[in-house]
Amino acid sequence: MTAAEPALTQDTHATDALREAAERHLRALAGDTARLREDQWKAIHALVAEHRRALVVQRTGWGKSAVYFVATALRRAQGAGPTVIVSPLLALMRNQIAAAERAGIRARTINSSNTTAWESTYADVAAGEVDVLLVSPERLNNPEFRDRVLPSLAAGAGLVVVDEAHCVSDWGHDFRPDYRRIRSLLHELPDGVPVLATTATANARVTHDVAEQLRSGEDRQETLVLRGPLERESLRLAVVDLPDAASRLSWLAEHLPRIPGSGIVYTLTVSAAQETARFLSERGLDVRAYTGQTDPDERREAEDDLLADRVKALVATSALGMGFDKPDLGFVVHLGAPQSPISYYQQVGRAGRGVERAEAVLMPGREDQRIWEYFAGLSFPPEETVRATLAALEEADGPVSVARLETRVDLRRTRLEQMLKVLDVDGAVRRVRGGWTATGTPWEYDAHRYEAVAAARAREQRAMLDYQALGTCRMEFLRRQLDDDAAAPCGRCDVCTGEYWPASVDPAQREAAAGHLDRPGVPVAPRRQWPTGMDTLGVPLSGRIKDDLRAGEGRALGRLTDVGWGGELRRILAADAPDAPVGDRVLQGIVRVLAAWGWERRPVGVVAMPSLTRPAMITDLAARLADLGRLAPLGTLGYRSEAGPGPRRHNSALRLHQVYAELVLGEAVGERLGALMDRTPGPVLLVDDHTDTGWSLAVGAALLRRAGAPEVLPLTLATTGG
Repeated sequence: MTAAEPALTQDTHATDALREAAERHLRALAGDTARLREDQWKAIHALVAEHRRALVVQRTGWGKSAVYFVATALRRAQGAGPTVIVSPLLALMRNQIAAAERAGIRARTINSSNTTAWESTYADVAAGEVDVLLVSPERLNNPEFRDRVLPSLAAGAGLVVVDEAHCVSDWGHDFRPDYRRIRSLLHELPDGVPVLATTATANARVTHDVAEQLRSGEDRQETLVLRGPLERESLRLAVVDLPDAASRLSWLAEHLPRIPGSGIVYTLTVSAAQETARFLSERGLDVRAYTGQTDPDERREAEDDLLADRVKALVATSALGMGFDKPDLGFVVHLGAPQSPISYYQQVGRAGRGVERAEAVLMPGREDQRIWEYFAGLSFPPEETVRATLAALEEADGPVSVARLETRVDLRRTRLEQMLKVLDVDGAVRRVRGGWTATGTPWEYDAHRYEAVAAARAREQRAMLDYQALGTCRMEFLRRQLDDDAAAPCGRCDVCTGEYWPASVDPAQREAAAGHLDRPGVPVAPRRQWPTGMDTLGVPLSGRIKDDLRAGEGRALGRLTDVGWGGELRRILAADAPDAPVGDRVLQGIVRVLAAWGWERRPVGVVAMPSLTRPAMITDLAARLADLGRLAPLGTLGYRSEAGPGPRRHNSALRLHQVYAELVLGEAVGERLGALMDRTPGPVLLVDDHTDTGWSLAVGAALLRRAGAPEVLPLTLATTGG
């Protein structure tokens, strides 16, 4: 830090001196030619001289981080405490720390990847040796951090920054429950602590919502909102509409090498990212997959490779989004459309920040809307589910873990945790050591708001379809979706110029892509651990699944989200699809899966899982596989009652409870299996149409193993994933 800064008063001389100091810090941060934009100066002056709360909505690359780093330097020179930045992604944190160090600002971070350094970081903050502390939003509701660290941190902060502030609002395209905790943090700040919120993607409604949350109390001064035009002069927006997945992959393989620089290929699902990266690698392109399932160290290595232009592209899900900073990124191609123009604008905004021209190409898929529908199903749960959760917590003697709650509430763990975070911010529950407790505070289900948010999402999806079919400027359309009053035709997109990317593909490339997508086979990992708390449901299962009861690694023809087999599997497994034997193409795909399996011992028999919805499909498939593979047909497992397990449950505990109570081996299957094992002991194939939680296969395998099968190999048409 520099030593003494000019005295900061409200007169003109002091204002000029403050701006001079701000410009000096900016040059240290961004280079000798850097100059403050007028709105950058307005924000800095409001924070440093007036101690106000400000919301800055400006395009990616405008320089929002410069505002808070310069303000930090000035506030520290005044003797204020460190700046606390709530930042959503590790990639963003790493970039911000590097930028801060260039300006002589000492920055540290607290996140899930550096737990061993937390105590030393807290000590350095207390000793005044940290200028900027970056905190992930998840930390704000960690019980130890919230109760032991946050109060003193909030009391001593010189500036609080909320980065990617649109996440605060459930009207935003990327609402995150953890961000709602920020509202409590802001409310607890002492008077006089300035607050800055920044985002590049907020329409008028989100801007208003975030500004109101920043105000945080009737006595607070109105939030200063600085909103600029969202024009990105380097971007060349375009849409290439191709008939199928093979055409899209072959187009990528043909055209990516011709686009200057390196960039990002976005996909909607994990499986699509992995599949696309494999194909492009096989065609000689240096690319890497990047998803939420990628190991953190591999993710960081992939980011570094892209920053250093050691790869042509990262094929990524939205896990590579906010905060990735590569000014010379040459292109962003979307293989499938995001469900919101605002989300799309944010992702293409990664490109062209430091180059004159960058390509932003959207390649929509026929399956996009089905994927949107899946994600729409992850919205806030219905009231009866929320009430059941609150009742379970109120009836408990102490904290209840999420695993125990799963035995009472039919939600997948991720969705259950998100709901609890929302209830926590609303004051109805509280996270403590050992789990969650009810506070007893009355809570109202805001059905009107949840319905309105869902309706807003539906409008965004319709707008994304409109974007694909535009006959007018694409950039103007995106800017108007963000309520940018300065929106006007850009003169650069494919519609404005009449210069469209070719929609034809090279026949040889397409044949290679079709062959790649036609490869069947996805591993199905066996369940290894029984869910926690099954004893509360009367199920005597706990701990690790014993080796002599566990299924082996199985196979599925494909994932429902695959760009190859996914479309056909979704069609034949749709709720309104007839229960009929699979066609020859699917059967041959399954045969190819078996041929490529690579098992240690060849199966000797086939058992079908029972089904109330597709009994003909599954039993016929098992019989045909037995005939083709010369395997012993052992029959079908059964249910204790005609109703079977009942409607499918979504989480592990409740699904296992259903299956355990109903699934039985059956006397005939047991006798055939025993006779076969006496003659020719060996593995048994367990055939089903679809696996989701995996518990039906786990219980079925345990029944067969207990009856004498030395190994059980699940085989399904489809698996849920990606």
